Amino acid sequence: MSITTPPSFSSSLLATIMADESFRPSEPATLHETGIPNNLVESLIIKRLAAVGATSGRQLANDLCIPFKALEELYQKLRSRQLIMHSGAAPLNDYNYALTEHGGERASLARQTCSYVGPAPVPLMDYVLSAEAQTIRAESPKRDQLRNAFRDISINESLFESLGPAINSGAGLFLYGKPGNGKTTLAQRITKCFGQEIWVPHAIFEDGQIIKFFDAAYHHQTQDDSDSLIHEAAYDKRWVKIRRPTVIVGGELTMDALEIWQDPISNVGEASLQMKSNCGCLLVDDFGRQRIEPQELLNRWIVPLENRVDFLTLASGKKIQVPFEQLIIFSTNLEPSDLVDEAFLRRIPYKIEIADPSPKEFHVLFQIYCEKFGCEYRPEIVDYLLNNHFLNCGRRLRRCHPRDLLSQIRSFCEYNELLVELRPEYFDRVVESYFTVVLNDVGSK
Repeated sequence: MSITTPPSFSSSLLATIMADESFRPSEPATLHETGIPNNLVESLIIKRLAAVGATSGRQLANDLCIPFKALEELYQKLRSRQLIMHSGAAPLNDYNYALTEHGGERASLARQTCSYVGPAPVPLMDYVLSAEAQTIRAESPKRDQLRNAFRDISINESLFESLGPAINSGAGLFLYGKPGNGKTTLAQRITKCFGQEIWVPHAIFEDGQIIKFFDAAYHHQTQDDSDSLIHEAAYDKRWVKIRRPTVIVGGELTMDALEIWQDPISNVGEASLQMKSNCGCLLVDDFGRQRIEPQELLNRWIVPLENRVDFLTLASGKKIQVPFEQLIIFSTNLEPSDLVDEAFLRRIPYKIEIADPSPKEFHVLFQIYCEKFGCEYRPEIVDYLLNNHFLNCGRRLRRCHPRDLLSQIRSFCEYNELLVELRPEYFDRVVESYFTVVLNDVGSK
């Protein structure tokens, strides 16, 4: 199969993808290899100088995440056009630069057009190929990887056997069951079953528009290669190495969040939630309780779920095609069939019930959380809790109960300057406040 490279696509990036299974963006040697127009880089330079005043050419290059050697010629052109000037010498055969009066006027006009000041963007096609190269569907995690991802949480064997094939497929899944049984925790751990790190761009450029992509709320940066004791090959600093993302949205989800949002004042775009979750997991928590109807979400995602591509609209009105390469997880306390129709359920092939824990698993959970809370696990006291506050009064077990009850015991003990430990009277105290006020589910079936 031949690959046609668009004019804006950097050949070094394609070479990286074709040469190695693991994606790593190569450092561009020239401005042409960045794949973005020179006038965009010029605009970023003068806007940056307007923001910080005089600074060295190397520092400007660091701010734009473009190699200094690729910018030296452009600095000279901007000087010859009297947009910037030397304001003094800088170390390493460099100069400090500042805006001229004419350059200040141009910077003001540039900010009115687009106020983005930050790392230079990457072309949209570079991002598209990176997402396809790093897709979770190519990972196909096996049993050992799942056990490692779930190693410090309790999960019964039957649930583990159901989750394994669903995660391995990379297809969407429903996690349903009563609240408090760890559906959200499971979804977060599922991401760890796949390759741990991917590369994402700070920003994307297409059709004259800049779209911010890297989001610290969802993208957790790993250690910079420059800090490594073993020097690795240089990479394109416009990209960030992150842990595979888990984007969680709940009742606050709106249709606007699924589109590219354009700030009318700064004229800078913001990537949609599903774009930010690419190559990771997108958890729609509490599905069915969003501010949008489930049917609206069905209509919006039915094609992306089928074809693994999404279509978004830029502020200019241009439609762009982007990958839809994430594991979609719907977590709900309701029956999936009560929320959506058969067409949608067919595109989410795995429906897995997260049932209440057994008394045996309840003990295991207490063992885990006693270790985390730094107190001794006493099985006879957990039996006292089960017999007096659960089994004898028909209260259902939830996986969140050991953590929540131990948290209240710790707070009680710390407040009263007591040793944190499992005692019947401590449980009698915290159960009364926790269940009567918060859950009030005595006798629920």
